[in-house]
Amino acid sequence: MSPKVLSFIKINMGLILVAVNIHFFMSPNHIAAGGTGGLAIVLHDFLPLPVGQIMLALDAVLFLIGFLIIGSAFGAVSLYSSVMLSLLVWGFSIFFPMAEPMSSDVLIELIIGMMIGSFGSALVFSQRASTGGTDIIARIIHKFTHIEMGRAVLLADILIVVSSAAVFGIQTGMYALLGLFIKGFFIDYAMQMMNENKEVVIISGESDKIKQFILRELNKGATVHVAKGAFSNDEKEVITTILTRKDFFRLKTFIQAVDGDAFVTIHNMNEIMGRNFKSFA
Repeated sequence: MSPKVLSFIKINMGLILVAVNIHFFMSPNHIAAGGTGGLAIVLHDFLPLPVGQIMLALDAVLFLIGFLIIGSAFGAVSLYSSVMLSLLVWGFSIFFPMAEPMSSDVLIELIIGMMIGSFGSALVFSQRASTGGTDIIARIIHKFTHIEMGRAVLLADILIVVSSAAVFGIQTGMYALLGLFIKGFFIDYAMQMMNENKEVVIISGESDKIKQFILRELNKGATVHVAKGAFSNDEKEVITTILTRKDFFRLKTFIQAVDGDAFVTIHNMNEIMGRNFKSFA
C-alpha cells in the first residue's frame, strides 16, 4: 500500500472517530468543547438544522474569511478534512438520530467521547492535516494580536466554551471546559504514542551481521563508533540506530537469533528532528 493511500485512510479513520464523538457524545449532552463542532452545537439551539449542516456552513464561512484575511494558507487536505467531518456528522444525524443522551451520566460520556475524539484528532494531525474551524479562527487571532498559535487555538476554544455556558448554563459550560482540557491531554498523549521511536544502542560480537540487517532489511541508517570495555579492555563496535516500534521488534528478534549475549539499551524518543525525520521548521 502506497504511503499516500495509507495517509488518506488514516485521515478518514480519524475523521470518523471525531464525528462519532461529536454526534453520539457531545451533541446530545450540549457539550461544546471547542472546535467548529462545539460552535455548531451552540448554534443548533437557535437553528432548526442538524449539527453537521451547521458545521458545513461554518467551515465554508470560516475558510472564506480566512482566505480574505490571511490568504491561501490552507491546504487542500485540511479543506477536505473539514468538509468530510461535517458530512460525517450530518450523515450520522440522518442514519443514527440521537434524541437524547445514551445515559444519564454526563461525565462518563464526556470522558469516553473525548478519548475517542482525541485519538481521531491525533490520527488526522499525524498526517499533517487539520479539521479546520478553530485553526482558522486561531490564525485570524494570531494575525491581529500576534499571540502564539497554541495560545490562539486555546483562546478560540475557550470563547466557544464560554458561549456554551451562556446558552446551556454554567454546569454544562464547566463540563465543556473539562472536556477541552481532557481533549488536549489525550491528543498530546496519542500523538506521542504515534510518533514514538526507539533509540537502540547495540554492542555485539556479531556487529557486521547486525549492521547489514539494519541497512538492508530495515532500510535504516546507523552510527558506529568504537568503544573500549573498562573491565575487559577489549575494543568493540557500538551501533546506534533509531527505529519505529515495528522495526525495533524485527531487530530484536534478529539479534536474539544471531547473538544472545549482545548488550542492547533502548530509549524511547518522542520527538526527533533532522534528516529523514521531522524538519526543524
